[in-house]
Amino acid sequence: MIGVVYLGDNHDTRERLKYVPGQLVRMTSAYKDAAKLCVPKVHNEHFIIFYERNDKNIDITSITYLKKKCPNIYIVLLTDSLNSEERKCYQQCGINDTLDRKASVTEINKKIQFISDRESILFDNVAPKFKILRFKIPLWKRLFDIVFSLLGIIILSPVFIITAIAIRLESKGPVLFKSKRVGTNYTIFDFLKFRSMYVDADKQLTELSKTQNQYAQHTDEPQPTLPLVDDSSDVMDQGLLDGIGGADMLISDDEVMLVGDDFVVAEDDFNKKKNEEIQNAFVKIENDPRITKVGAFIRKYSIDELPQLFNILRGDMSIVGNRPLPLYEAERLTADNCIDRFMAPAGLTGLWQVEERGKGGDMSAEERKQLDIRYGQTYCFSLDMKIIFRTLTAFVQKDNV
Repeated sequence: MIGVVYLGDNHDTRERLKYVPGQLVRMTSAYKDAAKLCVPKVHNEHFIIFYERNDKNIDITSITYLKKKCPNIYIVLLTDSLNSEERKCYQQCGINDTLDRKASVTEINKKIQFISDRESILFDNVAPKFKILRFKIPLWKRLFDIVFSLLGIIILSPVFIITAIAIRLESKGPVLFKSKRVGTNYTIFDFLKFRSMYVDADKQLTELSKTQNQYAQHTDEPQPTLPLVDDSSDVMDQGLLDGIGGADMLISDDEVMLVGDDFVVAEDDFNKKKNEEIQNAFVKIENDPRITKVGAFIRKYSIDELPQLFNILRGDMSIVGNRPLPLYEAERLTADNCIDRFMAPAGLTGLWQVEERGKGGDMSAEERKQLDIRYGQTYCFSLDMKIIFRTLTAFVQKDNV
């Protein structure tokens, strides 16, 4: 995503930029401050600077400095008009584009969208195509994780022992449950928990997720498809023609059909089905029959999560971050609007847990995803401390899931 900076002190322009949809425009009147705002980040590698035209000599000094310090910028000059000599002068010092200083919010947004859609071309001399950005955990956060997890393991060691004994006494199977989870940068690791379910629980997940998933959203409209036909060319062609002409599958002139080896389906229906799969990426079973009695207790008091202190010590996770997802959930969250969720720390507790877990309320998959993205874009030490404090107050789950 491209960052946007406004450099100038025009009150009307500032007001319009506040209402650009989907953009947080940072504003300053000093060109050196603008340069500091354009330092590449995980979420903003490139920046658009809307530069309010001033005195020509001042502008040349400012623009030259910005281009020297920040090669990752695209400067749009906000001006009423330019004669040929002025245009040549501004282009030589580094201006990339111009826009009427009285441009509406819609026109400004179109300019941002135009540049964003051509980012790989306009900024190709700065960053190579297909550059892979990876999140790197800050030093302060890693040090805090090591100290906190070590203290937690030492202090809670009696709880570890008692829980392990209780699990073995109630049901056969290992004390710890390992599952492959997807964390920061889509990295897959072994996620540790105390086993709270019967050993054959995974076999029941597919059916339960269809019927009892708390986050599932299903469309009631039928999705018309043609019956399977013989794969010989003559029979298949006739079968398709008969089906398309039949009363059970009416096709309008502007409807696009997708034809596979053994099916025909309307493109709108296909897209609706795929969107439903993305919406249902999170799985949470209400009154889950797979959970043991000991499992219900340790889940209620979050004791089953304690082995993740070893994940944190190992560097797989952080104390605070976005919840690592099972593979089947993460594979449905690879669209552009979901990637930011994985460009952040994976954690034991996080923003959505403290927002809803302690209240016992329901939360949709979309709400979870948006809170995860919000944390990834805004996390800091003070926010982490706030989440840890709120986690302690929401320690006991009120919903039986």
